[in-house]
Amino acid sequence: MSTASPAKTTHGHNHWPIVIALAAGVGIGMILQKIAHPAEGVAPEWIKTVIEACRFVSDLFLRGLKMVIVPLVVASIISGIAGLKSLDGFARMGLKTWAYYLFGSLTAVCVGLLMVNTLKPGLGSDGKPNPTLKAAMDGALQSKSANEVGEVMKNAQGGASSLVDIIRRAIPTNVIEACAKGDLLAIIVFSILFAIAMVLVPGGPPAALRDVFNQLADVMTLITTWVMKFTPIAVFCLVIPAIAEVGVGVLQNLVPYVLTVVGALLLHTLVILPVVLKLAGASPLQHFKNMSDSLLMSFSTASSTATIPVTMRCIREESGVSERVASFVIPLGATVNMNGTALYECVVVVFAAQVLGIDMSLTQQFIVVLLALVSSIGVAGIPAASLVAIIIIMQNAGFSEDAIKASLGLILTIDRPLDMARTTVNVFGDTVGAVVIAKSEGETLNS
Repeated sequence: MSTASPAKTTHGHNHWPIVIALAAGVGIGMILQKIAHPAEGVAPEWIKTVIEACRFVSDLFLRGLKMVIVPLVVASIISGIAGLKSLDGFARMGLKTWAYYLFGSLTAVCVGLLMVNTLKPGLGSDGKPNPTLKAAMDGALQSKSANEVGEVMKNAQGGASSLVDIIRRAIPTNVIEACAKGDLLAIIVFSILFAIAMVLVPGGPPAALRDVFNQLADVMTLITTWVMKFTPIAVFCLVIPAIAEVGVGVLQNLVPYVLTVVGALLLHTLVILPVVLKLAGASPLQHFKNMSDSLLMSFSTASSTATIPVTMRCIREESGVSERVASFVIPLGATVNMNGTALYECVVVVFAAQVLGIDMSLTQQFIVVLLALVSSIGVAGIPAASLVAIIIIMQNAGFSEDAIKASLGLILTIDRPLDMARTTVNVFGDTVGAVVIAKSEGETLNS
């Protein structure tokens, strides 16, 4: 691609400013958090102003990234597939991609179940529901997050509750509307159909049409590199509110829960996915290095969708994955491959059951696994979207409405930092998939 060289030259200077911005943001966030939660519980007005200013700057950056997603995904998928001489092997690549995503999510869910059943974060040392957490749950119902919970519960009613729903949503009735709403699954399905039709049209892909999409992909890649120049400032501003608004008192109660979630995510990211890379003949260390920008971006934004432009650039330029594989695997992965989200949903539901004294048999937990798998496919790649899926799982697992509200009220207090962590695992799972599938297609990579 003609824009590959300018994008590449910026990468060498990109990595450390982002790391420094992330560390500085965490440090300042912690300082503000200490000032914002004094004993009397009144935050100074200037802190609210600082947090609002950070939100404004980071919102502009996220809007810039989201602006390029739809045209970039459409152009990349169509130019990638339409560039093929024939569709031989395309169906095979699609099947491999789906098999990898299904296996990856199922493994992640099992890791989550293993950790939550081993560490039992919702139970006290006596093996009974933790009374402090139960009291915190009851308190959460009365707190300011109760309104937030109400909003999430409303959203859940319109959420994807079954595989049938997800399949139905994948076929757009109005492509323009799907693009306007940013419904990625529908956009991807249409783009693939459009590109396949271009290849199969008598006389081969129309040259003029193919050139339009190739050039559109080049232009969108260049705009992405412009937006990316503001990454360090945006990361700094994204992290401050996320850290500043987490109450230390609540965190102390939730330490076992946080350790269970983070432990499960680390086990999946640092053990299982590197083993998959090794089996595919790639170096896990090199892959982590290649994906550093993408992982830092996903951690800062807590949105796998917003990270698509960065992930596609890293996977093509740093790992050397072809346009054909990258343009298919990465956008689809950001939509349906939610390793971290599926794992997190399982931990949350079993943790809430432990605190509430609900005895869940292995069969019920397995049903939760299946629901987590299906609902994680339908989850939007935006911050806190998995909460909607958690409500659907809890409803199917037989939780009462009050129990769901109390559970959500408690986990919302610490959700943002955990959202950042699980999104990073989602994105890393996608990149591992791209490398594995590229290797299986016989490509030579830099990893």
